[in-house]
Amino acid sequence: MKLLHIDSSALGANSVTRELSAAIVARWQAEIPGLSVEYRDLDANPVAHLTGGSLARTDPVEAAEADRLLQQFLDADMIVVGSPMYNFGIPSTLKAWLDRITVNGKTFRYTDKGPEGLAGGKHVIVASGRGGLHTGQPSDFQEPYLRFLFGFLGITGIEFIRAEGVGMSPQHRSDALAAAHAAIGEPLRKAA
Repeated sequence: MKLLHIDSSALGANSVTRELSAAIVARWQAEIPGLSVEYRDLDANPVAHLTGGSLARTDPVEAAEADRLLQQFLDADMIVVGSPMYNFGIPSTLKAWLDRITVNGKTFRYTDKGPEGLAGGKHVIVASGRGGLHTGQPSDFQEPYLRFLFGFLGITGIEFIRAEGVGMSPQHRSDALAAAHAAIGEPLRKAA
C-alpha cells in the first residue's frame, strides 16, 4: 500500500492542516504495516503553475517533473491532503499540484456519455483548516471544489477532517483541533 501525503499550508509549524495531516498519516502508518509514504510540501517545494509552455511541454525539466507528479499520484492507494482555506478556496500551490494530476487520458477522459474518471479505487482524506465557520455556507469554495475535482477523477472515497473557526479565538482553535483529532479514526474505519 502506498500513501501520498501533500501539505500546502504556508504557516509552517503554526499550521492547523499540517498538524492534522501528520496525525492522519501517523494513524494510517500505525494501522497498516508496511505502508509506504511519500511526502510533498507544496510550500517548501512548489509545483510550477501551468503556462502555455507547460501545456506545450517546451521545458523538458518541467515536463519530466509533471510526469513524475502524475505517476506519484497514480501509484498512490491513499492520498492525504492538508488544505487550509485561503480567501474561501484552496492555496494556489495546491491548485498547481491538482492541475498536474488532472490530465485528460490519464486521470479522466471525455466520452460520448460525458467525462469518465480514470483514477478510481483511491481513498482521499483532506485535512481542512478554516479561520471561520464555512461548512454548508455559500462561502465554502474549498470542500465542494475538492470533492468535485477528486470525484471527476473517479475517486469516490473522499473524507474531510475539519478544524473550523480556528481564527476566531484561542479557545475556538483548541476546540476545533480537539474535535478534528477525535475524528481522525473515522475515515480509517470507512476505508476498512
